[in-house]
Amino acid sequence: MRTGIITSMNWAEHAHAVLNEAGHRRGGARHAVVDLLSHEDCCLTAQELHDRLRAKGRPVGAASIYRVLDLLVEQGLVERIDTGPGSARFEVRQPSGEHHHHIVCDDCGKVEPFADEQLEHAIHEAEKRAGARAHHVLLRGACEDCRAA
Repeated sequence: MRTGIITSMNWAEHAHAVLNEAGHRRGGARHAVVDLLSHEDCCLTAQELHDRLRAKGRPVGAASIYRVLDLLVEQGLVERIDTGPGSARFEVRQPSGEHHHHIVCDDCGKVEPFADEQLEHAIHEAEKRAGARAHHVLLRGACEDCRAA
């Protein structure tokens, strides 16, 4: 896994460079998935990726999407976020370390991003004490729409 911070490239260029450096050939499915992920602000399921690629006229098979996602996770370029039993979402890991966390609605399944500076500070302090390198916070509850209903 490559750990250097790339400031002169966007995430897609960074991802392709890391994968090329690791000896992985550039294929159509990989390019399509990386390109789509680079334009997303939050996590997606593999099915959502599949649907969005098809809507853009880029038919990529589900098996190819899963292979690309596995490779991106393995290389530290994407984070797999387990949102419930049998449910995973995938989100770009920025080389800068910039990130957000997620709230999952127990009623409708909607996933929303959130950031909290005080929480982030407390987590970074805990990481230092524990020798941890990364974290993700997943909160469960009801989304705004379900709370209103």
